[in-house]
Amino acid sequence: MLMQVHRDHAMKKTAVYKWVTCFSEGRESVIDKKRSGWPAMSSTEENIANIHQIVHENSQLTVRSISEKANINTGKVKKILTEDLDTRNVHAKMVLKELTKEHCL
Repeated sequence: MLMQVHRDHAMKKTAVYKWVTCFSEGRESVIDKKRSGWPAMSSTEENIANIHQIVHENSQLTVRSISEKANINTGKVKKILTEDLDTRNVHAKMVLKELTKEHCL
């Protein structure tokens, strides 16, 4: 009957069964529960500054170790390093793409 009324917008049977089970077990809300894993992060100024400081202190860190120190997922760290901080990987060091005379001193 739902398919006749709502067509493509109707829930699939398996989804309905899943929700029936959840509510039968005591669930009271349709809002998703919190999940484990990395929190959703964006390239905030605070994150960018934090990663810049970490790389400035030790340019030989891996993306994974920077990720662990900053508590940000590796994909976001890579994006911040390449897009926001304009760095690239040179022999396991993160350096600016264009070096000036000031950087060589």
